[in-house]
Amino acid sequence: MLFGVFAVHSPESCPMNNKISREIFLDIENKIKSSMKKFQIIKVVGFYMSVLEHEWIIILDAKSAHDIEQLCIAVGISSVSTVKIVPINEYATTVKKLKSQK
Repeated sequence: MLFGVFAVHSPESCPMNNKISREIFLDIENKIKSSMKKFQIIKVVGFYMSVLEHEWIIILDAKSAHDIEQLCIAVGISSVSTVKIVPINEYATTVKKLKSQK
């Protein structure tokens, strides 16, 4: 199942402006990769950021939102950001569902 993880931080806690946030950010990818099995993360589909919006967007293929919540706590994302976890679908999957409802 695909999930979008939207993590928003303040300008004051931005890795560009805050030493502690920078240390967390620079190691976040390694921590996610090393924790994937523990939190039943199947795949990191994408990891993006909008620097001026102070937002990280991580697309994960995972078993549950609860596991992602625990991952965000364990790797430090939630220590500097407010996190929203949203189930998402690929566009093609939604189109296929809509076409089958005709």
